[in-house]
Amino acid sequence: MYQGDEQSQLDLRLFRVWMKASKAVAENILKDIESHNISKENFMILELLYSKGPHPVQKISEAFSIPSGSITYVVDKLEKKGLVERQANPKDRRASNVVLTEEGRALFDEIFPKHVATISENVSFITNEEKEQLIHLLKKIGIGAQNLEI
Repeated sequence: MYQGDEQSQLDLRLFRVWMKASKAVAENILKDIESHNISKENFMILELLYSKGPHPVQKISEAFSIPSGSITYVVDKLEKKGLVERQANPKDRRASNVVLTEEGRALFDEIFPKHVATISENVSFITNEEKEQLIHLLKKIGIGAQNLEI
């Protein structure tokens, strides 16, 4: 059995607690998404368009690391459901932007506040000051990890 030094033990404990907490929160958020009869992928795309406005298919693909063929299929399905539409991109004739339809916006106007409430409920166990600290610390870890050459 691996013993390691005190630092290694602390790092392992942090990692295990972080993973368990992340898993519990992610499962609760996924249950909320699924309660609206929307797949996780569809929800992510609709939420992006709802929060950030129209996006080219390629940018959506990059944002979620979904292959271009798969993202086209997902957008086609959302379009058939009447939740999004493709519009000509004024900056690039070869590309089109994916835009929420009125039906898509109405759906998200209804479900997004409930989704945010679920997120808030899942992080309600710490103070706002602790939330700010956690945001800072997680950013620090994320940026550091991205810069590692592994």
